[in-house]
Amino acid sequence: MADTNPITTIEEDTCWGYLASQEVGRLATAKEGQPEIFPINYCVDGQSVVFRTASGSKLQELTDNEHVAFEVDGWDEEGGWSVVIKGNAAEITDERELALADKMPLRPWVPTVKRHYVRITPDEITGRGFTFGPEPKA
Repeated sequence: MADTNPITTIEEDTCWGYLASQEVGRLATAKEGQPEIFPINYCVDGQSVVFRTASGSKLQELTDNEHVAFEVDGWDEEGGWSVVIKGNAAEITDERELALADKMPLRPWVPTVKRHYVRITPDEITGRGFTFGPEPKA
């Protein structure tokens, strides 16, 4: 019986499909050389990711260091997947883009005012698929 690799590479187009299938991901930033991770709800917009945020630590960290990572995953009984974007995040300030972003289904989870839209533009997108199963015998 041939061994099969339980970890596979996901093609970029399929990565975008997986990203579009979810609503929640994790944004990784760095503050003073230390990693920070924030759960965010988001939308895929073309080949970028858009989310809303309030004034505060997340927005300040993106102003100080625009380089971010963004990760989304999913699974069922048979396997799972993970997609990671590495790129740049920038607040959307163009009036036309803001009007379009305001029509996206991005609503705050908690009763807070989130007036800032941020776009993550990838430099790199990678994905891996996983087939679940028992640990093999050595």
